[in-house]
Amino acid sequence: MERIASLPMYDLPGVRWATEAWWAGLAAAFTAEGIRDVPDRLTIADPYHAPWRDPCLLFTQTCGYPLTHGFARDLQPLAAIRWAISGCEGTDYFSPIIVRADSPARDLADLRGSRCAFNSRDSQSGYNTLRHAVAPLARDGRFFGAVIATGGHRTSMALVKAGKADVCAVDVATHALVGATMPEILDGLRVLGRTAPAPGLPYATRVEADADMVHRLRAGLVRAGADPSLGQARAALFIAGVEPIERAAYDRVNAMEVEARRLGYPELA
Repeated sequence: MERIASLPMYDLPGVRWATEAWWAGLAAAFTAEGIRDVPDRLTIADPYHAPWRDPCLLFTQTCGYPLTHGFARDLQPLAAIRWAISGCEGTDYFSPIIVRADSPARDLADLRGSRCAFNSRDSQSGYNTLRHAVAPLARDGRFFGAVIATGGHRTSMALVKAGKADVCAVDVATHALVGATMPEILDGLRVLGRTAPAPGLPYATRVEADADMVHRLRAGLVRAGADPSLGQARAALFIAGVEPIERAAYDRVNAMEVEARRLGYPELA
């Protein structure tokens, strides 16, 4: 059985070289930890989440919400990134709340009745965390005048920039990577605020992987995260290091959803 690996979550064109170099380093580290048949190249899938249920999957990166919801029976977390991004603590991340630079809004409450763009309903950074932030402000289950599903963070920002939406939430790593490689996308936009923190996007493997495989994968991740030869790739991807993480850490993802529902705000509306 030929194993596969994917790193779909931050696959921006401007850092693809770094993603490929990072994978080459990870693959070497996994091999050094005694894992056999590590794939030489990443699988680029459409849809990007197709490998998450593939029985040949060795390694991937997912989002906290799919990990705790739609793919809870398919994936188990291994580790999370320590981001070299201002405001990130440990393996936590957050989402900047983005508006146009000329927006009169000074806080989230000022956006009542506005148009909200979000990437997908199964996104922690673009949906769940924003729902959690808005819930205390909602009235009778509503806050926004309209909500628009876009399919991706960059599309959400483009709609806000074009005046077709008024606000979106974008995960802080995507925001940083776009700013570094495609700064024109952020021209005319500004950060209004930030959402509550949660554990960042986990590196993961199949839920069926045994304890020995999980141990070796985690050891390889820590090895690669400290490898000086991968410093340039890690810097381009804003990776300060990698830390093992357990599924229980993602209980905060569920807690955000539970709190929003408790406040009578089950979905962005």
